[in-house]
Amino acid sequence: MTGPDVPDSRSAAVPAGTAARHVPGAAELFLAFAKMAVCGFGGVLAWSRRIIVQERGWLTAEEFNEQLALCQVLPGGNILNFSIMYGSRCAGVPGALAALIGLIGPPMLLMIVAGILYRHYGALPALRGMFASLAAAAAGLLIATAAQMVRATVKDRLRPAHLVTLAAFVSAGVLRWPLLVVVAVLMPVSVALAWWRRR
Repeated sequence: MTGPDVPDSRSAAVPAGTAARHVPGAAELFLAFAKMAVCGFGGVLAWSRRIIVQERGWLTAEEFNEQLALCQVLPGGNILNFSIMYGSRCAGVPGALAALIGLIGPPMLLMIVAGILYRHYGALPALRGMFASLAAAAAGLLIATAAQMVRATVKDRLRPAHLVTLAAFVSAGVLRWPLLVVVAVLMPVSVALAWWRRR
């Protein structure tokens, strides 16, 4: 029970300035992440952004990018980390469990069925062509999502954060430096720049 002087825990979980935004409960989180998992052929990044940012409006494009960036520097799968972090932020431990189970439950059942079918029919030429088509569609979704995320970060004037992004791309993508070294150097720089910008 919350009185006039005691803020509701779910309202307190959202950043300042977003109090009017709807905060999903455990059931909504389960259904949303289950939809991502079922629709996300080749990966759920594209669908996670589409559902959370565009369809449900639970996060802005900038907030989604920030949370995903944090999940990418943590061990484990990016979207798994995101489901736990976002679910916990919205509805505590039940929310984290609901989002995680919604994300991994349906694909696990589908993969069991698909594995059984592939064992019997995987050598069929028509089925191999279908897999190639799915791979191409998944690559297209990933490229489109990457373009949308870049658009959200560069819509403003050039900022120091953009230089960090460029440095990460050049060092890891072009120069092929070890990823752990790049993260260890650039992560504290990025955090310091974000703190300096918001103080």
